[in-house]
Amino acid sequence: MKITILGPAHPYRGGLASIMEIMARTFQRRGAEVDIRTFTLQYPALLFPGKSQTLTTSAPADLRICRCVNTVNPFNWLRIGRLIRRERPDFVLMKYWTPFMAPCFGTIARLARRNGHTKVICQIDNVEPHEHHFIDRPFNLYFLRAVDGFVYMSEQVHRELEAYIDAPALFSPHPLFENFGERVDRSEACVRLGLDPACRYVLFFGLVRDYKGLDLLLDAWAQLKRAGRTQGRRLIVAGEFYTSKEPYLRQIAANGLVDEVILHDYFIPDERVKYYFSAADFVVQPYKTATQSGVTQIAYQFCVPMVVTRVGGLAEIVPDGRVGYVCEPTAEGVADAVVRMYADGVLERFRENCVEERRRFSWEEMCTRIEEVYRLAAERSR
Repeated sequence: MKITILGPAHPYRGGLASIMEIMARTFQRRGAEVDIRTFTLQYPALLFPGKSQTLTTSAPADLRICRCVNTVNPFNWLRIGRLIRRERPDFVLMKYWTPFMAPCFGTIARLARRNGHTKVICQIDNVEPHEHHFIDRPFNLYFLRAVDGFVYMSEQVHRELEAYIDAPALFSPHPLFENFGERVDRSEACVRLGLDPACRYVLFFGLVRDYKGLDLLLDAWAQLKRAGRTQGRRLIVAGEFYTSKEPYLRQIAANGLVDEVILHDYFIPDERVKYYFSAADFVVQPYKTATQSGVTQIAYQFCVPMVVTRVGGLAEIVPDGRVGYVCEPTAEGVADAVVRMYADGVLERFRENCVEERRRFSWEEMCTRIEEVYRLAAERSR
């Protein structure tokens, strides 16, 4: 099988690039011929909220990655679409997570399919974005109607998808992020991060955006502090801010949490992720809205229990009372879940259960679903 993957990859950083590269390797192990088309420009600097979009490390030697896609240049979309049409891969696999990509991806998809052979398959993170804009629906329509089949990772995304298009779609949960390595000894992790091993740590991890509910977690921590339940414990916030940091700093100061919140407010490189998850007792995802989250899969990779809110597809991935607790998206709900996590024997039991639950999340399974969708789409077009 000949496959073209279109989306983030080296030198672009972050979980999306890791996902596309891991899928390319998985398809290669299954005997496919795979190339990745990634960006010369992903986001204009004006629209990118972080400090840097790219890495300075060398490109992976085992992957064919071509930087050739410019998301804001329509002439580029036409050239790349015609190029893929001539190359005639069996399918183009696209990753879709924001309507911003719709004009570029939708145009390339339409042109690639015109050879009568190539199908366009999408592994879709979100249909409706977390931060809404008036362009969302027309942009979604333009892209989604150019796709032959989908693999989705939560039922919420599936429901949203059905409102736009009738196309083959199969569920496959988000696989584990094996590229982050294995758990290390807690004392080593604390030394690497400059933490006191005598303290216990709760972790908020990943890019900070308003919908992720860090403000709820800070309010919850303030409630726990007033109740005398944070002694010997600290909250680590590890990730670059993709929103204004000032309101959170004011919230920390107003609640007297300066000495209790450890702020690592920068992008965490892949090779350091394992230290955060090895040092933490558990992870809190106090999201206000969600579809699914890569952070849950990192937690499973390191067998770290979780507190997640009852939004989107999070509860589908984190069974309540088995590997963590599912709570309401309120400060009170989060605070109660944190207290319950520290009850006798809970963390040890949840860690053991993570070992069993993580077996559900496989890159082989994800790629099998993608190939099944491709076959369904091919049969439908006959």
